[in-house]
Amino acid sequence: MNTSLLRRACAEGIGVFALVTAGCGAIIVNAATGTLTHIGVAATFGLIVMVMVTATGHISGAHLNPAVTLAFAVQGHFSWRSVPGYILAQFLGALAGAVTLHLLFGSSASAAVTLPRGDIAQAFGVEVLLTAVLMFVISAVATDSGTQGQLAAVAIGATVALDALWGGAVSGASMNPARSLAPALVAGLWDSQWVYLIAPCLGACLGAGCYQLLRNPISAIEVSKAGKQKEMK
Repeated sequence: MNTSLLRRACAEGIGVFALVTAGCGAIIVNAATGTLTHIGVAATFGLIVMVMVTATGHISGAHLNPAVTLAFAVQGHFSWRSVPGYILAQFLGALAGAVTLHLLFGSSASAAVTLPRGDIAQAFGVEVLLTAVLMFVISAVATDSGTQGQLAAVAIGATVALDALWGGAVSGASMNPARSLAPALVAGLWDSQWVYLIAPCLGACLGAGCYQLLRNPISAIEVSKAGKQKEMK
C-alpha cells in the first residue's frame, strides 16, 4: 500500500470509527435511557456522517461505507486497485468502534447490532431502497461539478437521517456493511447479517447507475456495452 493510499485509507478508518461510536452509541444510550428516541438516533447518524464527510472528504472522498466504495468502482469513478485498502480500513474502523462501545457499555452494546424488525425479505428490500437513495445523492454531489460544494456534506447527512427516520423501524436502516457486521461480530450475533452485506452493495450500485443514466444516458449505455464486450472476450 503506497503512502497516498495509506493516508486516504486511514481517513476512511477514522471516519467509520466515528460513525460507529456516535451512531451505534446513540442506539445503545437510547435503549438504556429512552432519552434520544428514534428521531434522535436518526439525527445522530445523519449528523456524524455530515461531520465526517466535511472532515475527511478532501482527503479520502469520505466514502465511509464499503458499498459506496464498490459502487464508485463499478461506475468507473474509483480505482479498483484502491478498493481493497478502502474496504479493509472501513471494516477495521468499524470494528474498533464496536470494540470501544463494548468496552464502555458491556453486553448492552449488543443493542447496536442491526437486525430485521420483521420479515427478512421486507428488510432486504428496504435496505436496497434506502442505500439506492443514499448513493443517488452521493453520486450527485460527488461526481457532478454542478452540485459539488460545501452543501454536499449536508445533503448526504440529511439523506442518512431521512432514510433512518422511515426505514429504521423496518430494517435498522444500516445502508453500510461495515456499520452492521462489526457490531455483530463483537456481540456474536449473526442472525440475518447477510442482508446487511448484500442489500447495501446492491442498492448502492443501483443508485449510482440510476444517477448516471439520468445525467448522461448515452455514456451509461456505452459503459454497459463495454462491460458486456469485455465479458465476451
